[in-house]
Order: sequence, then C-alpha cells, then structure tokens
Amino acid sequence: MLKDKITLLANQIHSDVVANRRHLHANPELSFHEYETSAYVAQKLDELGIEYKKMANTGLVALIKGAKQSDSVVALRADMDALPIVEANDVVYKSKNPGVMHACGHDVHTSSLLGTAKILTELQNEFGGTVKLIFQPAEEKLPGGASMMIKEGVLENPKPDAVVGQHVMPLIETGKVGFRSGKYMASTDEIYVTVHGKGGHGAQPQQNIDPVVITSHIIIALQQIVSRVADPKTPSVLSFGKVIANGATNVIPNEVYLEGTFRTMDEDWRAKAHEKMKKMAEGIAEAMGGSCDFNIVRGYPFLINEEVLTADVRAYAEDYLGKENVLDLDIWMAAEDFAYYSQVSDACFYRLGTGNVSRGITSSVHTPTFDVDEDSLRLSTGLMTYIALKQLGN
Repeated sequence: MLKDKITLLANQIHSDVVANRRHLHANPELSFHEYETSAYVAQKLDELGIEYKKMANTGLVALIKGAKQSDSVVALRADMDALPIVEANDVVYKSKNPGVMHACGHDVHTSSLLGTAKILTELQNEFGGTVKLIFQPAEEKLPGGASMMIKEGVLENPKPDAVVGQHVMPLIETGKVGFRSGKYMASTDEIYVTVHGKGGHGAQPQQNIDPVVITSHIIIALQQIVSRVADPKTPSVLSFGKVIANGATNVIPNEVYLEGTFRTMDEDWRAKAHEKMKKMAEGIAEAMGGSCDFNIVRGYPFLINEEVLTADVRAYAEDYLGKENVLDLDIWMAAEDFAYYSQVSDACFYRLGTGNVSRGITSSVHTPTFDVDEDSLRLSTGLMTYIALKQLGN
C-alpha cells in the first residue's frame, strides 16, 4: 500500500531529516537574509536531482513530476527564516549566530519539506501529477516572503490546484496533528503613534500640554473600538506593547511614542477599524490641546482554510494517523503570511504536534527555550507526502 511505503521511507530517512534540521537550527538567519539557508536547501535539492529556480532573492521553488500521466498540481510550502531571539537551550545544535534563533520551527518546516522531496523522488514512478515545493523566505517580517513569491509567479507555471502548509505546535503532543476549516488565523497590522504636546516641569502642569495624559486617554478609548464598535461575532484584538514617554519624575516630555497591533478576521471591518482608530486618536489629542501622528502599516490578511480541501486533507490525515490522532483547532489570533496563499488559492494550513511533556518539551514558539521532539520529523515528512499524493488523485 502507498501508505505503508511512505511510512517505511519516512522512518528510513528520519536520521537525515534530523541532521538537516539540526544544521539549520544551528545556523539560523533572519528574514530576507536567508542566504546560507537557501544555499543549503539548493545543495540538498541538487543531491536529489531536483531542478529549482530562485525567487524573492532567497526563496526557491522546485517541481517533482510523477511518471504517470496527470495534470493535477499541488504545492507544499515551508518557510526558512529565524527570529531575533537569544537561544537559551543547552543542546548540541544550539544557535551559532548570536541573537538569532529558530524559535518558531521553520527549521522543522524546511527540513521536513526536504524529507518529503526525498520520499517523492523514491516514489516518482508510482504516482501521477506534479508536486511544487515552495521554500519561502521572510515569514516573520513584513511584507512577508509569501506576498513576494506570489508577485513573482510562484503560483503559476504550473498553477497548483491547492497549497498545503504545516506548522509546528508544541501544545500538541508528537504523533498528532490539528485542523480547522474556514477562518483560522488573524490579519495583522502594525500601529505606530506619536502624540505631541508641550513639555515642562511636572510641578507646573498648567503651563504644559501633557502628552502622557493624552496618550493614556487614547489607549483606553481605542479599546472601545473592539469592545463597543466591532461586531461581537468578529474576533478583534487591539494591543499596545510599547510606550515611550522619555521624561522624568518631574519632567513632562514633549511627546510620547506608541507601538501596537490590530488583528481581526474580516477585511471590511479591518478597513473601517483603521479609519475609526485614526479619527478617534487624532480627535482626542486635538481636544486636549495636542496633536497625534497615527500610522498603520498594513500587514498580512487573515488565513482561511478552504472547506472542501481542508475536509479532504483532514481525511487523508485520519487515514494515515488514525482519527484519534487528528484534533480540532480553535481560531488563533496570531498571524501567518501563508494567509496570502489562502487569499488567492485553495489552501490548507494545519498544525504538527511537536510537544513532549514527559521530556520537558513544552515551551511555546517565539521563546528562548523553544524546541521540538524530533520524533515528530517522521510524521512531518510522511504525512505531507501522503497528503500530496492523495490530493493529486493517487
């Protein structure tokens, strides 16, 4: 059976996938700077005899065509960039690049897709259709490598019928995967605000226009956009994580600087919220005698898993793993640039369990102690291969 062959191959190449993952983990590179990572992936594709071309500077796209006749095409995507985090793990594959770490599992995604490529080449005479491999840069930084690769034609020549991606999830135990159909992850926008006032001595507030007080009112008032203006059925999040008021105990500054994020799952509401936030902040500042520069940098759209495709892919996962190992996911207000693929193609983005409580592998992504149970690399390669071949009609 196809499933048995894939499982056997996934087990046989497991040590190679682990070695690739450890190499990538030890040599992380930030978004738009994945030069060595890209070269490493290219080397491995060369070793497999897989032709590829470069896109978006450090991205790669490759094709594997089955020997049997079929016009079906499925794309599989992995991201390659790391994060500006100092790794705290004491492991042999600890990051060698100071202040840079694969803290979101992109090393797993890339090594897994290379493993899937290896399995597909072994089975090339047994399937029909084309698998497009997308090794994408810069998921972690706007404007997102996905948007750049799409603009450069990654979803053309040939055009895939579906795009499938997987992402590590330490909250799910190794051996399990998670799915959600429909809207899954949020859009994300960056907010940058400067509130201008008139600084002076803290003992003479009547002579000043206090931007700290103005900013406080703006932060509180803007929360009403979420709590009183947004439709309660539409998930929305507004958070400010950076406030700089560079005064002193007795010094009121001339200005205050704010940074935050707005996230939702409705594009019409997203645009309206931008207008309302800007108008409210500027109005409050003016009413209190100051002024406000309110800038929103539009980020990734929301991610939607196409319902028919996701139902099919989930069924393949249940067949490969057993129903008891396929979980339901809730919506998640984090963002992913895979959303760009989901806005222009049928797409499915699922979660790969990488946690292991008994071994203490429980840290969340984007933390200095994030790691994965490498046993998950058997599943990450085998399941994606099975999904691809079943989706192609094999």
